[in-house]
Amino acid sequence: MPTVWLIRHSESESNAGLVTRDAGSSGLTARGHTQAAAIARLFPTAPALIVTSPYIRTALTAAPTRRRFPAVPHEEWPVQEFTYLDAAQRRNTTLQQREPWVAAYWERCDPTYRDGLEAESFADLFARVQAFRARLGRLTADPVAVFSHGHFLSAVLWNILTEPPAPSAHAMQQSRAFMHALALPNGGIVKLQIANGAVAWISPPAALAAGELTRWPLRG
Repeated sequence: MPTVWLIRHSESESNAGLVTRDAGSSGLTARGHTQAAAIARLFPTAPALIVTSPYIRTALTAAPTRRRFPAVPHEEWPVQEFTYLDAAQRRNTTLQQREPWVAAYWERCDPTYRDGLEAESFADLFARVQAFRARLGRLTADPVAVFSHGHFLSAVLWNILTEPPAPSAHAMQQSRAFMHALALPNGGIVKLQIANGAVAWISPPAALAAGELTRWPLRG
C-alpha cells in the first residue's frame, strides 16, 4: 500500500505578516528554512517521489529533502493554495490587510463566484481536490512526499472524510469550518495509505516542534 506524506510548507513571509507581491511568490522566513531542514531529517528512508506545488514556498520547503535525496524524482502538481482573492487587489499586501476581503468572500458563500480573472472559485478548488484524489489512487510509488498548502490540504482531508457530492454552499461552509478545526500548522504532516485506489488510513496530524514531530490536536 503506497503511503503519502501530505506536508504543509514551512513558515512563509506571508504567514509572518510581511508584504507579499502575489499568491505564489512568497518566500520562507529564517524560521521557515529551519523547519524545512527539520522536515528533511524526518524521512527514515528516501521517498520514491517528491511533489511540490507551483508556488515558491513549497519548492523552498522541499529543497532540503531534495538535497538529502538527490536521486529521488521530483514532479510539480497543481496542489497550490486556494487562491480565491483577486490578484490585482491582493498585490503587495499583508495577511492582516487581506482579512476583510477574506471575510467578505466566505460570507458571500457562493461556490461558483470568482473574485477576479486569476482567482479560483470554490468549485474550482473542489475539482482540483477531486483530481488530486484520483491521482493518489493511481500511485504505485511508495512513499510519496507532497509539499502543499494549508487550505488545500485541509480541503483534501475534508473531502476524504465527508465525501461531499458537489461544491454547494453548504459544502463550502463545511470546508471552511473543517479548516478552522484542523488548523494544520506550518510544517504540519498528515500521512495517508492508499489501498485499491482509495485512501484506507489517515494518520493523526503532527507538527514540528523544536525539530521533532509531535501530535497536533484538533481544535474547536
